[in-house]
Amino acid sequence: MKRVYVQDIKSKISEEVTMMGWVHTIRDQGRIKFVLLRDITGIAQLVVGEEKTEAFKIISDLANESVIEVIGVIKEERQAPNGVELQIDSITVLSKADPKLPIPIIDKSNAETEQPTRLDWRWIDLRKPEKALIFKVWTWMEQYMREFFVNDGFMEIHSPKFMSTPSESGAELFEVKYFDRVAYLAQSPQFYKQMAMASGFEKVFEVGPVFRANPSFTSRHDTEFTGYDFEISFIKSHYDVMEQEERMLRFVIEKLKQKFGAEIEKSYGRKLVIPTTPFPKVSMSEAKKILKKLNVPSEKDGDLSPEEERRLSEYILKEKGHEFVFVTEYPIDVRPFYHMRVDGDPTLTKSFDLLWNGIEITTGAQREHRYDVLIKQATEKGLHLEPLQHYLNFFKYGCPPHGGIGFGPTRMLMKIFDIPNVREVTYLYRGVKRLTP
Repeated sequence: MKRVYVQDIKSKISEEVTMMGWVHTIRDQGRIKFVLLRDITGIAQLVVGEEKTEAFKIISDLANESVIEVIGVIKEERQAPNGVELQIDSITVLSKADPKLPIPIIDKSNAETEQPTRLDWRWIDLRKPEKALIFKVWTWMEQYMREFFVNDGFMEIHSPKFMSTPSESGAELFEVKYFDRVAYLAQSPQFYKQMAMASGFEKVFEVGPVFRANPSFTSRHDTEFTGYDFEISFIKSHYDVMEQEERMLRFVIEKLKQKFGAEIEKSYGRKLVIPTTPFPKVSMSEAKKILKKLNVPSEKDGDLSPEEERRLSEYILKEKGHEFVFVTEYPIDVRPFYHMRVDGDPTLTKSFDLLWNGIEITTGAQREHRYDVLIKQATEKGLHLEPLQHYLNFFKYGCPPHGGIGFGPTRMLMKIFDIPNVREVTYLYRGVKRLTP
């Protein structure tokens, strides 16, 4: 008999079905036992009376989180989840759980186990339906993003993660032994996205791992994460790149709200807001003026601290009614050499960050595509040209004006669910002191 999932049993009333899943809880009412069965689609109530001698005895010996297969008939029951329950005829134990769980699945005190402990037992922590929801949303977020890009004429690329030279700068790199020499794990696919522009691909996107040897212990940083990137050719300025991202984010968030909005609000209290376009935009200098009026201290002239990001986002939400804001025209000392300079002011770059409710989720820019200017800007940054020659060659034989972004899906998920820590939305978090499980 084919397995039936919890989400489908309401259409199977009076039918005999097979169900499989985890024992969520057991309630003993003497001559009747109730079992809540959990699978990836939901939770269903099962019931068995003592007349079903063998099944009744098996349940008496079961611990929560054991994996079972049950056969029975679906009946209407108003007090059961979804208004139906399964009356058990037979039960098979597929895997018996140790009754002493290292962390609870149901937190009766409404106080979760401390995060480090939960991360040690991550596979059990992820059994909680509200945790599984995060990765269901991630699955569809990526699907909608791909749908948007493919429909808009993009090609997907898969760039290498072993590199002979740093992809951004000399900092935050993981060195690895590569046969008889040293290689680096890629900080981003940046150089290879630009190679695709020089190859005439015009519009590309990539989903892939990113490695950062960042010694930070903040709630937003990790050492390995999934990165989303896109790059587009024949742009007039970085505003074309921002417009592309606005359309993509609106499309993705609207789709997610349609499919998961009610579940997200029920489990996390977060009501997704579909952003209007265009998004608000302020230059870095304008942002600093706003923050000064708000008496927010500035840690660095050309960049924003986490506190400044939060306060600027609060200001934009209050004044513009928008959860997003682009901060543009970062100075050259905080941006890499390949960002194009602003016409008429070579101290500024045609670059931007996108903030969503107080956290940076995107960095983007128009890239410098002129070979001679790139060499000049790299030299100004004090970089040695020889290690960069393969990269520089991309622009030696004709390359269109182009730009793009890199953004993190985990930070997106933090804001979708209003979760304050990246560890909670990462399948298996990697940080300075965590390499297991």
